[in-house]
Amino acid sequence: MGQKQNMQAQTADTRIAGLRRSLTLWDLILYGVVVLQPVAPTSVFGVLSDRGHGHVVTTILVAMVGMLFTAVNYGRMARVYPSAGSAFTYVGQEINPVLGYVTGWSMVMDYMLNPIICTIWCSQQAHAFSPQVPYWTWAIFFAALFTTLNVQGVKSSARVNAGLAAGMGAVIAVFFVAATRYFLHHFDHHAASLTRPFYDPETFKFRSVLGSTSIAVLTYIGFDGISNLSEESENPRRDIFLATVLPCFLIGILSACEVYRAQLIWPASEPFPNEDTAFVSVAQRAWPPLFAVMGLTLLVANFGSGMGAQLGAARLLYGMGRSNALPKSFFGVVDPRRQVPRNNVVFVGLIALAGAFTVSYALGAEMLNFGALIAFMGVNAAALVHYYIRAAHRNIRDLLLPVAGFLICLALWLGLSRPAKIAGLVWMFVGIAFGAWKTKGFRGNLINFDVPQET
Repeated sequence: MGQKQNMQAQTADTRIAGLRRSLTLWDLILYGVVVLQPVAPTSVFGVLSDRGHGHVVTTILVAMVGMLFTAVNYGRMARVYPSAGSAFTYVGQEINPVLGYVTGWSMVMDYMLNPIICTIWCSQQAHAFSPQVPYWTWAIFFAALFTTLNVQGVKSSARVNAGLAAGMGAVIAVFFVAATRYFLHHFDHHAASLTRPFYDPETFKFRSVLGSTSIAVLTYIGFDGISNLSEESENPRRDIFLATVLPCFLIGILSACEVYRAQLIWPASEPFPNEDTAFVSVAQRAWPPLFAVMGLTLLVANFGSGMGAQLGAARLLYGMGRSNALPKSFFGVVDPRRQVPRNNVVFVGLIALAGAFTVSYALGAEMLNFGALIAFMGVNAAALVHYYIRAAHRNIRDLLLPVAGFLICLALWLGLSRPAKIAGLVWMFVGIAFGAWKTKGFRGNLINFDVPQET
């Protein structure tokens, strides 16, 4: 009897120490859709139209194809390593622990910046709606709200995600109806107007469309966060792959439909009143009441993205803390009651609040790309090593998928602005210096990649 009680106690301790497997495939897809946002291209629509000379639909679709290569490799690697560490674990296990640490550190920048820029955007938009409330009050409010919801547990976050996805989907449906009605009443009866958003022979320039595509990739940043929930998925070896690829594809198709209608309403030859808020102007032209509705929807979208990003950042820090890449006593701890890495959630919330007062939205967004694309390159390289170089049975698919994904991400990374590269390299230097100090010149074991057993 005493031995049985001891075994039960050990089992309970194991459950407390780990993350709870409670997320279904539907939960994961909803999480991915909300992080990517059903209104993903709206905030950059004006910039894409200007850079691509109106070929926004084309840039969105080309960027989707490029990101799907990386999404597929993320999903495939999640089958091999169902761990919360994501790219950090894949690179460390398949290539080298030090490179895994560097990848993880770049992801920390990516994941830290996403909650920061979402906090900034939400606070600015809320301040525009209620200018009598100062910006700093809104920043504190949103940072605290993100943290509180995520501390409640991952299931609570999943329920909120379902509500956010439904709300954004409803507004987009209203926009589709309004845009279709407007177009039918103003149709110029020229068939060329229907295909111009895809290809306009008068304005098409390959370099311009390629440059616009590098910006359009922002539409898909965040799909990798699904893999950080591997240890909370009920069936990670199946669901993480599907939940990584499907949201990327679904958001890509939905985004293309959104900007297609927007370009039919507002041709590229007509300048926008304000490039940054171009889609809101399009919505107003389609149906005047949509001006306020779309602004509120974008606020809600960034709220969902910020909350999901903080959730992903906390799981990433937990993976690195458990593996001793970061101090385990703080970052590798799970709250025994909620079974979430509470320390990390609060830590990310404090960083987001500080960033809301110190970092500009524009620089934060570009730095986010710096870290994300390094991680994407690392995952593609890890997939190449695992499925082709080390595999007993090789096929051409296992070579082409990761190589194509790596080269696309490299080209996009090289196209980042100089300030973003400088800031990103400073961040990487700090992280590498910390790793060197921790291991006395990388002579010790930097990381312990013990992947827990599935329960």
